[in-house]
Amino acid sequence: MYILESIAKRGVLRSMVIGVCRMVLGIDNAFSLKEKRSVVKSIIERLKSRYNISVAEVGFNDKWKNAVIGVACVSNEAAHADSMLASVVNFVENDGRAVLIDYSTETIHTG
Repeated sequence: MYILESIAKRGVLRSMVIGVCRMVLGIDNAFSLKEKRSVVKSIIERLKSRYNISVAEVGFNDKWKNAVIGVACVSNEAAHADSMLASVVNFVENDGRAVLIDYSTETIHTG
C-alpha cells in the first residue's frame, strides 16, 4: 500500500476507466439451445480475439431465440473505452448471425 500512496503523491498514478456494455440479441435461425449456443459462442470468441475484452453470455441462457452478452474493457481514458464499446456494438450489428435488439453502455471512473 505504501508504494501506491507514494506513486499517487507524485501524480504518476492515473485513474482507471471501466467500460461496460450489455447487448440483447435475437437469434432467429436457432431452433434449439445447441444451435443458439453455437452462434453465441462463436460471437463471443470473435469479440475476445478481435478486441481483447472480457465477454460472457449473461442472460436468457435457457431461451432458444435470445441471448444477453455482457462486455467489459479497462482503459486509462474514457474516450478509448467508449470507442472500444462502440466498435464492439458495430461488430455485433454487422455480424449477421444475430440481430442486435437493444444495448446499453456505461463507463465507470475509479481512482
